[in-house]
Amino acid sequence: MKIFGALFLLLSFALTVNAQTITRRDSLQGGLRSERTSFDVQRYDLNITVNPDKRYISGYNNITFKVIESTKRIQLDLFENMQVDSIIYDTKKLVYKRDNDAIFITFPKELKKGNTEKVRFYYSGTPIVARNAPWDGGFVFSKDNQGKPWVGVAVQGTGASLWYPVKDHQTDEPDNGATIKVAVPNGLMNVSNGRFTGSEDLGNGYTRWDWEVKNPINNYDITVNIADYAHIHDNLNGLDLDYYILKDNEEKARKHFEEVKPMIECFEAKFGKYPFYEDGYKLVETPYLGMEHQSAVAYGNNYKKGYRGMDLSYSGIGMLFDFITIHESGHEWFGNSITSTDVADMWIHEGFTTYSETVYVECRYGYDKAMKYINGQRRNVQNDKPVIGIFGVNREGSSDMYYKGALMLNTIRHIVNDDDKWWAMLLNFSNTYKKQIINGENVVTFFNRESGINLTPIFEQYLNYTNIPVLQLRMNNGSPEYRWETDVKNFIMPVDIITHKNEVRLNGTNNWQAIDVKAKSLKDIEALKNRFYIKVEKL
Repeated sequence: MKIFGALFLLLSFALTVNAQTITRRDSLQGGLRSERTSFDVQRYDLNITVNPDKRYISGYNNITFKVIESTKRIQLDLFENMQVDSIIYDTKKLVYKRDNDAIFITFPKELKKGNTEKVRFYYSGTPIVARNAPWDGGFVFSKDNQGKPWVGVAVQGTGASLWYPVKDHQTDEPDNGATIKVAVPNGLMNVSNGRFTGSEDLGNGYTRWDWEVKNPINNYDITVNIADYAHIHDNLNGLDLDYYILKDNEEKARKHFEEVKPMIECFEAKFGKYPFYEDGYKLVETPYLGMEHQSAVAYGNNYKKGYRGMDLSYSGIGMLFDFITIHESGHEWFGNSITSTDVADMWIHEGFTTYSETVYVECRYGYDKAMKYINGQRRNVQNDKPVIGIFGVNREGSSDMYYKGALMLNTIRHIVNDDDKWWAMLLNFSNTYKKQIINGENVVTFFNRESGINLTPIFEQYLNYTNIPVLQLRMNNGSPEYRWETDVKNFIMPVDIITHKNEVRLNGTNNWQAIDVKAKSLKDIEALKNRFYIKVEKL
């Protein structure tokens, strides 16, 4: 997840994306052609050396895959600034053709449907360095307070193929996990996803650190973190909690990360068991702000409450917890466990995860503070363009996927108007699609079915249009009337109002309807906007 905090960053990002045009490179990265759909990745086995001083990577990735449709040609991906050294299949070098970042590989004979095959992809080069991670993808080469190398990487949206050869599309995660073996200069450690399985001094000034992931994992979640780390271990009801932090920060980290346990307990109660028990839970200190790297969550908030010491909700509630710890960990359920098929549907990751912040607040501090927190986030919504992006070209929609997405979910909660039912739905959603790749239609269909309400027009209005529903109120011959003004036709959504201290639920449509209350003027009617993300116009 690329965190959008300060509003000027939100706006500059939106303007940059709007200025872009769709290129062949975008289509090659975001599209699904036969060279991609003909095979299903089973696992990645990375074995690389990282030279921090030269900012250089070399090594290979063993890519094991199952043939879905017989083929002689497949597409893998590696950024064109990186060198393809050779691609080996059955001890022989394969012929390949580069097209932008796509690598089209031709096999000497047809690969038969149902077979399991493996290629070893040797590569090397100087990966792109991020200017401002995690907002732009790339490596971060930094130094700790002792002058030792401190290296991290964040590539969501940009593409995992920025630094290793991969089938770079969200629809295909390695079903059987991955190994990440990274050699770094002696005196440093590499921390990657999953479980630590051992280290080996290679006798050449480098030590290789080996990690294994048991679960399917997003391509962009696979990570390296290189530093002279200290290690803190803890446990919560059988779940291993591990923190890798710079040695200068060990004492403060022990205290600061105490909020991890109540966070995990809250999220497990609301979203189900932590999805990756086999791989454990880690926070790894990084030289950039944060990223949801599965089972190795990147942490760079400098042990502050809020977001870099600021409250993104402008409510005061955001200073009660560390934004990066809570938000990035929420992605373990939404984004890492439940993954969208296309980045155009990244609201599935970001809307639900931003909502998880409010869920955490409610677990710890109660409903009223939760509503204060999420409604404070309204100020971050731009309503600049649709939340849903452009499919097939690796193009996200508006950054409103975060806060508008969360406010939409809060609205749906209050449409359901039954908290027991709402929490059961959210838990069932998380469990139903655990470790699965889904699209927006799957989400809408699920919530329609589980709620017993046609929520399709509501999802459509919030996700496909910049406008939010406008509740229009007027007096007609001394009686109050109301209707919804929306882009979606035949829009139906309930809303709660207060009049003379009485709460009334209205079942609004696009047509004017009478409000069955006594009101001398519209001043006597107040819509409960803390429950519904709407505008109100009194005509």
